[in-house]
Amino acid sequence: MRLLPGHRTPTRPSLGPVARTWLKAIPVVAAIAIVGAGAALGFGRSEPPIAPGAVTLTAGEPASASIAGDWKPVKPPAPTSYLVADATGSIVHLYEEPGVALASKPTMANPTWENLPVVFLVLEQRNEWLHVRVSSRPNNMTAWVSRSEVSLRSVPNRVLIEVGARRVSVFHGDQVLLQETVAVGTDRTPTPVGTFFVDGVVKVPYDTGPYGAYQVSVSGFSDALQSFGGGVGQIAMHGTNRPELLGQNVSNGCVRMTNENITKMVQLAPLGTPVTIVA
Repeated sequence: MRLLPGHRTPTRPSLGPVARTWLKAIPVVAAIAIVGAGAALGFGRSEPPIAPGAVTLTAGEPASASIAGDWKPVKPPAPTSYLVADATGSIVHLYEEPGVALASKPTMANPTWENLPVVFLVLEQRNEWLHVRVSSRPNNMTAWVSRSEVSLRSVPNRVLIEVGARRVSVFHGDQVLLQETVAVGTDRTPTPVGTFFVDGVVKVPYDTGPYGAYQVSVSGFSDALQSFGGGVGQIAMHGTNRPELLGQNVSNGCVRMTNENITKMVQLAPLGTPVTIVA
């Protein structure tokens, strides 16, 4: 618009100090209103979350994350009983799997050639079939047997033999019932390691001989000797008339104990008791 001489453009009235203050306060009021609305919707302030100490979370690729902390895993308690199967007939049949005969050893005579009863440590039950550990070469041999050819019972303890530490322990669950320093095999005739079980207990006629008061036969066989002393190279825990040699590597693979503790072993480790031998 062209202005005529002497004509002034109308001006807006100026705001007073109160109005200016009110306008400056509008953004603050709006922000407060937004926060208030957020609080009403659940986005307001809250107590900080409680987090475990010394825990870190590291994320990598999508769906790939790792978590670390200072907690310790809980170890489940050890079993306090183990299932054992005793052969009930003169022959027990062995199977590679239920219904399939074990070609390498289809049967076992009961009793054994040493006139000891045949016993198995049960590993698994499957209907009328039992997966068992067998006292036979090769070491740690397993097979299946029919439940109709055995009777079942349980034993309460387990035996641990530590070759390197030259120590034997008997456990009931996690409780130590017996522990002793023992003699083990030499470097040329080492004590075999593996998972076995007690398959025979023999009272020695006299306590003053090299086998002490008892022989507790273990279902493990020497890797160096196929036969020894008229036997088939099977190892045993037994007493000794040379207790001064305990703690040394001096045997043909057997585990020598004091006569006192091998007598206790007979009571604590009946037929079928699991025996684990570690290096």
